[in-house]
Amino acid sequence: MIFNEHFETMPQEEIQKLQLDRLKQTLSLIKNSNSSLKSKYDSIEPDDIKSLDDLKKLPFTTKEELREAYPLNHITYTDKIVRIHTSSGTTGTPVVNAMSQSDVENWAEIVARCFYAAGVDKKDRIQIMPSFGLFNGGFGFHFGAQKIGAFIIPMGAGRTLLQLKFIKDFQTTAICSIASYPQRLIEVAKQNNFDFSKTNLRVAILGAETWSDELRARIESQMRVKTFDIIGMTETGGVGMGIDCEAKSGIHIWEDHYIAEIVDPNTLNPLDDGKEGELVITTLTREGLPLIRYRTKDITKIVSRDKCDCGRTHLRVSRLKGRTDDMLKVKGVNFYPSQIEQILLQYETIGPYYQIVLENTKGKDEITIILEKTNGFSSEARNRLENALYDLLGFHCILQIVPENTIQRMPGKMVRVIDKRQK
Repeated sequence: MIFNEHFETMPQEEIQKLQLDRLKQTLSLIKNSNSSLKSKYDSIEPDDIKSLDDLKKLPFTTKEELREAYPLNHITYTDKIVRIHTSSGTTGTPVVNAMSQSDVENWAEIVARCFYAAGVDKKDRIQIMPSFGLFNGGFGFHFGAQKIGAFIIPMGAGRTLLQLKFIKDFQTTAICSIASYPQRLIEVAKQNNFDFSKTNLRVAILGAETWSDELRARIESQMRVKTFDIIGMTETGGVGMGIDCEAKSGIHIWEDHYIAEIVDPNTLNPLDDGKEGELVITTLTREGLPLIRYRTKDITKIVSRDKCDCGRTHLRVSRLKGRTDDMLKVKGVNFYPSQIEQILLQYETIGPYYQIVLENTKGKDEITIILEKTNGFSSEARNRLENALYDLLGFHCILQIVPENTIQRMPGKMVRVIDKRQK
């Protein structure tokens, strides 16, 4: 079932025409607003944009610019604002996205599309597990679930045992959470003899973190659900920018609301489809914080612009590999934490909780991977794991095996990397 078939199955030629019109409107909105970003576009007028290729002539927008405009200098018209959401601010001043009523309604529509793409509709009972607050996840899922008329269970974050109780007692059919949280659900379920097969749960919509196909397989097997990878960020309007469908052949980005580009993160030159680089997003329907060529720092590639087996025509990108600032460099080797996870979770005897600790000892970088001990993790399995990690990195890691529950369980995003090296 498709929420808005007119837009979701629109031919690419019509999508691109709509994008061009909305790009011009977005530029005009910024130029005629109170936003501190408007000076970036002094030398260009909307009518100067003749095709989508002209987008490449416009400057990029960065998170640093949005932080410098804190709290509301980057907002177009503050008298239209009805709510705000912010980034976590864990690495500095938070980024504020202020929303008009139109922004909230568009947000509800794209999240509703995501629900339908995951096979969730008004007959479902949706348990929302991200927090309700400045973080956008909880409210984004709520607005979308409300739009489709579903039964909403607004749990928020944490209280894992109560989450499981409500899954059973309220016959929850779909959950929404950050990608690492199902690991905690599975762990507490085992401790309390909770059987997912005796519930009505069938769908898990997960996002906010990079997560591997190996983790997806574990969650689907142990929770008896189908998982769907949803993307979005505070800056671009919150959760719901895209999701993978049942075809599992890439994440659809809703192109009537966004233009997606892939650029080389070093040169900033545009990359052809199929080439991996940084995702750059232009918003097309945002009023409070319209963004042109926003550098997301997410690493992905355009998989296809062809019609998907699900019937949707919006382009698909690969599942996010990581962020440009997530990339680690040790002993001259560049890699992403997600590549480590892909190896670790191939071993069923390795628990889902791990940490990568980087240290500098006597002038030499070292990696210690902390793993929780599980039944059946043999010396032979350890040797195979060490060899697999060596094949990936080209140097040996230190494996530290610790008792279960040693690694702290976080109510929010999982802390995977601890970098103790001097900056």
